[in-house]
Amino acid sequence: MLNSILKLLQHRYLRKYTRLVREDLVATYSRDLHKWLVIAPIVGVAVGLVTAGIVAIVLDKMWPPLLNYYIHHHWAIVPTLGLGFLITGLIMQFFTPDPDEHSTEEIIHSYHERQGSIGMRAFLPKIVAAITTVGFGGSAALEGPGIYGGGAIGSWLWVKLRRIGLQPRDRRIMLISGAAAGMAAVFRAPLTGLVFALEVPYKDDLAHEALVPSLIASVVSYFTLASIMGARPIFDFVGGSSYTRTDLLWSALLGVICGIVAMLFDITFRRARSFVVRTPIRHWIKLTVGGLLTGACGLVFVFIFKGSLIPIGPNYEAVGKILLGQHSTIELAMFGVFKLAATLFSLGSGGVSAMFVPLFLTGASFGSAFNQVLVHSTSPDLYAAVGMAAFIAGGYKTPLAAVVFVAEATGGHAFVVPTLIGAAIAYAISGEASVSSEQRLHESVKIQQLHHIMVQEIMQKNVVSVQADSSLKEFAESITTHHLHSVFPVYEDRQLLGTISVWTLVKLEPRKWAEVRVGDLVQRSSKRIPPTCDVMEALRLLMGDVGEQMLLVTNPAGTLEGIVTKTDILAALRVEGERRASAQGQTPAPTNSFGRTEEVNA
Repeated sequence: MLNSILKLLQHRYLRKYTRLVREDLVATYSRDLHKWLVIAPIVGVAVGLVTAGIVAIVLDKMWPPLLNYYIHHHWAIVPTLGLGFLITGLIMQFFTPDPDEHSTEEIIHSYHERQGSIGMRAFLPKIVAAITTVGFGGSAALEGPGIYGGGAIGSWLWVKLRRIGLQPRDRRIMLISGAAAGMAAVFRAPLTGLVFALEVPYKDDLAHEALVPSLIASVVSYFTLASIMGARPIFDFVGGSSYTRTDLLWSALLGVICGIVAMLFDITFRRARSFVVRTPIRHWIKLTVGGLLTGACGLVFVFIFKGSLIPIGPNYEAVGKILLGQHSTIELAMFGVFKLAATLFSLGSGGVSAMFVPLFLTGASFGSAFNQVLVHSTSPDLYAAVGMAAFIAGGYKTPLAAVVFVAEATGGHAFVVPTLIGAAIAYAISGEASVSSEQRLHESVKIQQLHHIMVQEIMQKNVVSVQADSSLKEFAESITTHHLHSVFPVYEDRQLLGTISVWTLVKLEPRKWAEVRVGDLVQRSSKRIPPTCDVMEALRLLMGDVGEQMLLVTNPAGTLEGIVTKTDILAALRVEGERRASAQGQTPAPTNSFGRTEEVNA
């Protein structure tokens, strides 16, 4: 009986189909997503707890009593803000390696340049500096420390958990997941946190690889904070009214206005920030001046417009006042102007936070003023929502996050279409301008330079192949010993069958290599493309879910003319860049063609 079972297990058909099942399972779980079911919740809980502490300190203990004091004692605004920013400057000057590196910008820079690594020695000083920036009344809010704190915790946890099978590339994923969790907890809006963290590294793309872990971490972080502080929305935003087709046209016009203003602010902020960074003055002096100017913005505004609306601090309470209060058009418009000026002084001087809240508050005030002047709608919250989304899209280049945020903040989806229109137009009108100096266009944009090139111009023509009747032992000894390729075309006489990878050797014990033929393990489904195929289409096939390592370039008769790999496309991109640079008189262009000219060796 035992011998029969052993013979059955060794049957060639059973071994063949067992191998196929194993290949299917490897392909199905190739991205190893199941590990994030354990790791992402750990990130979410840790970030949620830290964020809850920051929120409690600033929004419960510091800002409410200080705001009340500012409203009743206007004279205290300027000196108190100057003192708060002085403290921030001293912390950043003496307790951090680079006082100009912090908040969202540090996370984006780490994602692009440092493989997700964040130095934790300055973590606590930067969090304290963010608390003093926002808590004393800087025109910023908690998304800065939320995103930075979450990203840093995610990066740190990668170091602690890497023994359980994490790869180096996973550190960038955990960085973004932590940032998403921090944003989700700060605003009690998990979807906003998710989308913003995925959008913010790029001006025109998403950090796709972090989608699933960020989703899990955001939800867990939100529930962690909500279990401590409650799940009530942080903003008093009453939405849900309907809209007409005329409202869509007005929304488009508001998007144009917000896009232009956002573009002007983006450029001004970036230039001011660069000037401040280059100025050879002690960091704490820069911040003290910034704090005094921020305080002056608040003082002038409350001196002109008597009331409780003030364009400094985290300003969460201002949302309800703008929407529900009776404010003149001039006051609303000037609130937006003073809010932008205060933000410029607070963050342009080196204040430690970000400007998501200042941007949407500015958009809300401009949208409400727009409604009062031109539309006279009975649904002023609609135009406030469109202004919010449009200004965030134009300022941060995150149109999806802007729309999702408004949908979550209003508690419904009634404004999704108008905000989409406003955000899309503002995004387009503002062009490449962004308040972030670290955001990038996705690298794949450069590949568009090759859209006019066919694969026959870049393919390798000197191709080393293997015969199907060769044994794996012969394949291992003769082919892989003398060539650095990892995939080889397989022929049966002169007929092209497919490809075989050197990784196939790992699947069988070396003692069986002499018995198994290459033809038994050939990958017959390898992609074949014609020589006239566009390079962009070849890249799409190489980057697909199947993970093709090589494309076979064949003519209509099925004869192999060459092969194309990602390396060939990158080489072509480099040569094209050199040619373009030469055309602009920068460097001499190479005279060789993209492809190689040797014949196919089958």
